[in-house]
Amino acid sequence: MSAGATILVVDDEPAIRRLLRTTLEATGYHVLAAATAAEALAELGRSPELVLLDLGLPDRNGLELLPIIAGRSRASVLVVSARDATDDKVTALDLGAVDYVTKPFDTSELLARIRAALRSRVTGDGGHAVVIAGEVTIDLIERRITRAGVEVHLTPKEYGVLAELARFPGRAITHRHLLRAVWPHDRDGHVEYLRLVVRNMRQKLETDPAAPRLIVNDMGVGYRLMEAAAQPG
Repeated sequence: MSAGATILVVDDEPAIRRLLRTTLEATGYHVLAAATAAEALAELGRSPELVLLDLGLPDRNGLELLPIIAGRSRASVLVVSARDATDDKVTALDLGAVDYVTKPFDTSELLARIRAALRSRVTGDGGHAVVIAGEVTIDLIERRITRAGVEVHLTPKEYGVLAELARFPGRAITHRHLLRAVWPHDRDGHVEYLRLVVRNMRQKLETDPAAPRLIVNDMGVGYRLMEAAAQPG
C-alpha cells in the first residue's frame, strides 16, 4: 500500500486510542488521534478520509459532531461507541454516519467495516475502484499506484490530485475543484501549488514528462486523465 488512507480516531480513552493506532498502523493506515471534540475538529484540517468517532466525549456529545464534520470535511464517519441503544444508532445514521460499531468490538470486524466504509467513499458517487491509464494502474481502495507493474510512490498531495482525476477519467477537472479537494483549507487557491504537484506527478508517471499523454492540460480550465478506463470494483 503506497499511501494508506488517513483515519482520525476520536476517543477519550487512552487505551482505545493506543489499540486503534497500533492496529490501524500495522494495517498500513495513517492515524490521527483526538481525545475531545475540540481536538477532533482541529484535526479535520489534516484531511482524514475516515473518522472513527466515539459518542461519549468529555466536552461534547459525539452526535453533535456529525453534521459539523459533514460541513467541514469530506471524511466519512464510522461511529465506535459503547452506547448500544437503538435510538443512538438510528440518530447517528440519520445524521450521516456510514456505520455504527458497538464496544467492545472485534478488531477483525472493525477492520472489515473500515474497508467497506473506504470502499463506499470511492464508489458511492459513481466512481470506480481501479482505473487504468496507459501503463499506470490506480487502485483507489488500496491507494496503490503502479506503472508497468512497478509500484510508484506519490506524496499525499500528488496522490490526492491523481485520485480526483481518476474519479472522473477522461473528463476535465477544473483547477478550482482540484484545489478545494486537495488543499481544502487554503482559501487563496494558489494554482501554482497545483502546477508544481502535476509537474512532479508527470516525472513519475509519464513516459515523456515534457510531452504528457496521461495527465494533460485543458488550457485555462484544469487537467484531464487520458487513456483511462475504469475497472469494476
